[in-house]
This record gives sequence, structure tokens and C-alpha cells, in this order.
Amino acid sequence: MIKIPPQPPVKELNVLVIDGQSLVQDTIKSAFLELGIENVRCAQNAFYALRLCEHISFDIILVAFDVRSDKDGFNLLEEMRFKGYIAKTTSVVFLSADTSAELVNCVIELQPDDFWVKPLDKSRVAQRINYILKVKSQLYRLNYCFDQEEYPSAIYLAQRQLQDASLAQYYPQINRLIGRCLFNLQEYADAEAFYRQLLTQYDYGWVVVGLLRTLLKQDKIEQAMTLADDLLERDDARFATYDTLTEYYIDKENYEKGYELIKEASKLAPRNIQRHRKAWDLARLNHDPFGQYTATQNMAKYAKNSIHDTPDLQLNVIRSGIDLASTVSSTQAQKLLAEMERKVTKFQQDFTHVNDFKSQLTVLQARLLTLGDNKKQAEELMQTQGEVNSWHSVEDNLDKVKAFHEVGQREQSLAILDRMKEQIHGNEFANQVMSEYIDQERVERSEIHHNPKELAEMASIHYKNKRFAPAYKLLTQAMQLAPKNPNIGLSLLKVLARIAQDEGLNEEQNSGLKHCKLLLKTAELTAQQKLKQAQYIDAISQHNTSRS
Repeated sequence: MIKIPPQPPVKELNVLVIDGQSLVQDTIKSAFLELGIENVRCAQNAFYALRLCEHISFDIILVAFDVRSDKDGFNLLEEMRFKGYIAKTTSVVFLSADTSAELVNCVIELQPDDFWVKPLDKSRVAQRINYILKVKSQLYRLNYCFDQEEYPSAIYLAQRQLQDASLAQYYPQINRLIGRCLFNLQEYADAEAFYRQLLTQYDYGWVVVGLLRTLLKQDKIEQAMTLADDLLERDDARFATYDTLTEYYIDKENYEKGYELIKEASKLAPRNIQRHRKAWDLARLNHDPFGQYTATQNMAKYAKNSIHDTPDLQLNVIRSGIDLASTVSSTQAQKLLAEMERKVTKFQQDFTHVNDFKSQLTVLQARLLTLGDNKKQAEELMQTQGEVNSWHSVEDNLDKVKAFHEVGQREQSLAILDRMKEQIHGNEFANQVMSEYIDQERVERSEIHHNPKELAEMASIHYKNKRFAPAYKLLTQAMQLAPKNPNIGLSLLKVLARIAQDEGLNEEQNSGLKHCKLLLKTAELTAQQKLKQAQYIDAISQHNTSRS
């Protein structure tokens, strides 16, 4: 059993109230004073709160969402956890007048001890503080062991506390910690039995989600999926279920299913930057340029003024915007490229030390020039960009790969991809996915020499000249790179209609037809596009039927 330091007396507890409203500060401070707690400090903004935490270890922290002037309470709470100012033994209360499902889901991820809705009532505040202090006192030793990752000791203490009838009101919190300890110890069979036993007592969402996690870890898929279907109907478990299933499918390298689920989780709790990062990585593997663009935009938006906020996030928005521009129609591409050029200009204005990003900006300018049909000037810009810079991010070097490929220097592009493998280390999710993405890029850039936009344009020329076979080949390559692009799907359907009329469809072409139908079934098409789709499918059906 580890040595547990004594809990400080109630009167000596340090309290920090972070709220820009003096009335809220006074209400909370007054309630603590009535309970005999005098060490209460207040901060009106995040900057001052962090300065206080550098010098004082706080036992109770109350933080408002709408902290004014610098960063919001969510970002502040996340940073305080990251810097170690909040431990398992610290009591955390989140304050907000906003009770939207989006904010509540985000707050739940940070796991505060309580969530108070403004405006605050003094008597209610005193009641909740008293409850928090009791929980803190009774579960202090248990939380300390969990915080130190001494899970066997935590389970031992918890089981003893469950035998004390006077602690009955704390049994749910105690049992929840036991379940987490068993899971962290990878004792999944014991954890399953534990959660099943809890279900006879409680119907809390966390109990059923805990059972789901243990079933998935044991590959009891049929039971797990039946349970997951029920959980997705519950407001108190839907969000956690999406996250749990995402983790399972990614672990099994089913990146397509994992991607679909992580997008749903991101909608429910959009402030989690790491989840958006995973969504971005998975969007790339699944050839979803619009998903890439959306994920990088969300990262830049929600990271603002947080510990995640860096200039690279703005660069990644531009990169993904350029990627998207290479897959859409000419009209859409022109709008996107104009927007990306404005973003590049703004980036140069916002970051005075642009020399730190000289290489990255050169590559972006080259990519913009290429898509603007100025390949010669783009090639001149890329002459000094041949090396992999190990001090730059993987994203910086990957952008070089794309730029060289787009100007026609495919050998240089592939050589950089090969050297980039040395930058990928470890078994973490990001490294595993990036390693697979680089392998995917290696294969596709070896076999396919143009981007989807160029391939579609070349196919159009072949089609006009009644060369349907090469048009089909080019469009299947474009579809491989942009499998969710309805414009390419419609063009491929048009070519298949002519091939069906002339010679009928072979097995491979029928497979392509199925993909087009599936893609266009869920795509947002204009009335004219829907009419053309129906005409093409009807023509294919007539000719295929007449030949069978």
C-alpha cells in the first residue's frame, strides 16, 4: 500500500474562482467564508488565473466558460490540466449560463466534479460546496491512489469503502473508479463482470458504456454492437458511445468506419482538437478532401487562444483548401484558390517573422501557381525545395511531395516520400495512420500522374473525340483519388453509358457502375444533374439488358 499524504484541513483549503463578473465572485466567496474557508482568491481572466496557479496549489477551482478578454473557460481548464495544476484530488466546478448540448458534451470530456448554471443562487451554492467538500474528504485517499496510477491500491480502498454503509451516497463514484481501475489494468473479463453486476443496481450511462468498452476489448462483437445500438439512443451515453466505437474500429484498422464515427463525435463535442486531428488524418486515408478541409478549419477555429494554437494550423487550412481545389469543378476551384491566396496574404501579415515559414510559403505558392495553370513558374519556385527538412513537420514535407508531383517531378516526389518514413516513429495513432497514408501516397503517386481535376479534364477531351476507353481509365483514376466526388461520378456514369451502348460493360466496369450509383445516391445533386443521372442509368440498363 502506498503512503498517502494527509488531506489538508478544510479551513486550510485553497480556492480559486475564475469569473469576470464581480457578483459571481462575491456570491461564491461569501459561501466559502460561511463554511470557514478563507483562502479564496479570484481571477477575472485566464492570464491572471494561470499566474496564480504557478505559485499556489489550489484544492478547489471554479472556472466560468465566459472568461473574458483572453480565452474561454474550456480552453483554460484544458491548459490547467495539461500544466498539472489540476490533479484527481482537485475539485473542479464549471460555471456557465450556456447549457447547450454542444457545450455540455465538451465539458463532460474534461470531467469536472460539478456544473453550475448561472445565475447563481447563494443558498444553492453553499449547498453544492458543502457536498463537494464531503465528497472530497471521503474519496481523497481513493482519488490520490488513482491519480498516482496505483490501481490495485485504489481498488483495495474502494472495496473497503463499499462496506461502509455511511458512505452509501458515494457508492456510484466509488464504483465508477473501480471500473476505471480494472480497465486500466487490462483486466477486461473482471471489468465486464463488474459492470454487469453494477447494471443490477444502476442505470447510469457510464455503467453501460463501461460494459461496452470491456466487450469490445474482448472482441465480443455481437454483444457489443447490440449494446451500442441501444446506447446511441440515449442522450446520456450517445457521445461516449461514438468515441468508444471509434477507438475500437481504429484499433482494428477499419479506418473507413472509424472515420464515419469520429465525424459524429466531433459534431457532438466540437472543441476537442485531438479528435479533429484524428478526423483529418482519417479523411486523408479515405480520400475525402472536403472532410480534410472541414477538420483543419475546425482545428484552427477551436484552438484559437488555447494551448493548441500555432501558425501551423493556419497553414494546414490552406493546404487542405488547395487539396480540395484539385478535386472540384473549375468554377469551385477558382473560388477556393482565390480564398487560399487571401489566407496566404493574411498569414504573411499576421506573422511578422515570415522567414520562419519561408520554405512552407514557397511550396504553397508553387501549388497555387500549378492549379492556376502556371506550372513553369511553380517549377522554378520548387528548385530549392528538394530536401526533407527533419526540423520541419511531416505536413511541411508532405506538402513538398504534392507540389513536386503537381509540377510533374514525380521522381523527386517519390524520393521525398521514401525519406519521410524516417520521420514516422512509434505506435501512436497519428504515426500509424500517417505511415499508412505515406504508403498509400507512394502507390498512388507511382501509378497516377495527375490530380483528379486534371484527370477529369483529360477524360473530357477523350470523350468529345469518342475515345471512351481512355476516358474511362482516366476517370477511374480520378475516382480512386476522389471517391466521394459526385462530379467525377457523374462523368464516369456518362462514359459508361456510351461504352454500354457500343460494346456492353465488362465485370470491372459493372463494379464501377455500382460505385457510381452508391455515390450519387447520397450526393447532393442539382435537378439537372439528377435528370442526367437518370438518363445515363436508363441507357446503361437498356443496353445491358439487350446484351444479356
